Amino acid sequence: MYETIILGAGLVLSFLMAVTLGGNDAAEPTDCAVGAGVISIRKAVILFAIFATVGALTQGFMVMKTIGKGIVPEITIAGAFASVLAAVLWVNFIASRLGIDVSVTHSITGAVVGYGLAAYGWEMINRGIFFIIILSWLSSPLASLFLAYVLYKLIVFLINKLRIDVYSEKFEKILSYSLIGSLIFSAYAFGTNDIANATGVYVTIAEKLGHMPDYNAMLLLAAFGSVGIAVGGLLIGPKVISTMAFKITRLDVLTGFAAELSNALVVYLFTTLPYMLIGFGLPISTSLASGGSLIGVGLASGGRENIDKKTVTLLAGFWVLTVPVSIILSASIYLAIKYFLGVS
Repeated sequence: MYETIILGAGLVLSFLMAVTLGGNDAAEPTDCAVGAGVISIRKAVILFAIFATVGALTQGFMVMKTIGKGIVPEITIAGAFASVLAAVLWVNFIASRLGIDVSVTHSITGAVVGYGLAAYGWEMINRGIFFIIILSWLSSPLASLFLAYVLYKLIVFLINKLRIDVYSEKFEKILSYSLIGSLIFSAYAFGTNDIANATGVYVTIAEKLGHMPDYNAMLLLAAFGSVGIAVGGLLIGPKVISTMAFKITRLDVLTGFAAELSNALVVYLFTTLPYMLIGFGLPISTSLASGGSLIGVGLASGGRENIDKKTVTLLAGFWVLTVPVSIILSASIYLAIKYFLGVS
């Protein structure tokens, strides 16, 4: 009986995590376009909801496999519940209430590791995959920063070389539509990578209970999570979008386009290429990738003085805290369930 209750509660929490994703991480694909004044926050989150869903349904399985099967041998019903509850507590009830864009990826990955340590011990953690994930967390924001910096400089060089009138209505319109296009691509890339944070822990459980192949199970979970992401983006997202769009660096259409396209490319490539090479997409922090691209264009367009160092420091502090806090929370919740309810 307890297992059924925990499963039901866990699925509710998983949906809540999807809502949290939509609210907390809708900023990544939309911040640049909103910050540049090309599109309203509401229209941006509608586009985000649509194309994040498309990405989740078409390629979401690439990272769901990593979260559900790549880090620990198997995630049980109690383990899935503990992981999702730990992530929800940290992200939804602390960070989002403060308007801080912490990494949901760090939270759910740390929570899965915490469950794995409590249930199996360090020896049973897939350390190879885990360390590759950690490396991707370090390299992805640097990649997006570098790419955004180079892309912005390249665009400026071409504008000067071709003597383009940047103040002309035609050029402004082309660049604005390009920025909206990069928003769409970024939302799609977000869906491919981040849907795993909401429902990836339930892959094995869905396979066993539904007696279905893993791909079908992941597709069903992706559809379930996509609804929550759309709801969260529309209801909770605007506050965090405002933080990312206006407080790290001021954006115009050109800097917004360079940052958004760089962010989208990094998220998409870190999802797709590792899956093709090692069979596991990497659950990178789209928050960090987005922040890196914003810093990159800020440096390229105005130097260090164009970066709000206080906001960057605050965001970085919360990002660093997320993994250990999630590990401790998840392990504690799992051990409490096992001790008091006898469910493992």
